[in-house]
Amino acid sequence: MTDFSSTYKTQLLSALDTLPLDKVEAAISILKTARDEDRQVFVCGNGGSAATASHFVCDMVKGGSYGRPKRFRILSLNDNLHTITAYSNDVSYECVFVEQLTNFARPGDVLICISGSGNSPNVLRAAEYANQAGLTTIGLTGRDGGRLGPLSKLEINVAEQHMGRIEDGHMVACHMIAYYFMEREAPTGA
Repeated sequence: MTDFSSTYKTQLLSALDTLPLDKVEAAISILKTARDEDRQVFVCGNGGSAATASHFVCDMVKGGSYGRPKRFRILSLNDNLHTITAYSNDVSYECVFVEQLTNFARPGDVLICISGSGNSPNVLRAAEYANQAGLTTIGLTGRDGGRLGPLSKLEINVAEQHMGRIEDGHMVACHMIAYYFMEREAPTGA
């Protein structure tokens, strides 16, 4: 078992080396502007990417906002379970994120899409809608970026084939972003 763990760790470190830090920093800049301009930020993903989206939103709502004069207006679209199941049952799973955006998004807002494959139909539809509606789109992708990569105005790609290590890389990128706001912009006296 130690051999497996050691190999996984080595391969994970190689995957993390593919993280484009300049694009992580660009995402920080986009989110700083969104916060300062009181824009809404939406995040979405499926499966493990949904968990990453929820975790990231929690970090930004609490850690990146508490005690600060300017706070993030950020929501995870995959956390609205009642709406997701209603649309999935009555319309299709492909529309669960885009329909929420249709209700709430405005030009100048931000959509962060997380998809290891870059090919999740509901995430793609959300990104397409967001681009047409004047939102800034950020895509966290893996492998070759799939269809989400070119759809995103800013793509943060973990150039790795293994889904677990892609998801690990996405969580690291999200922590880099969130902890920038937690540590570099800590409230006075914290």
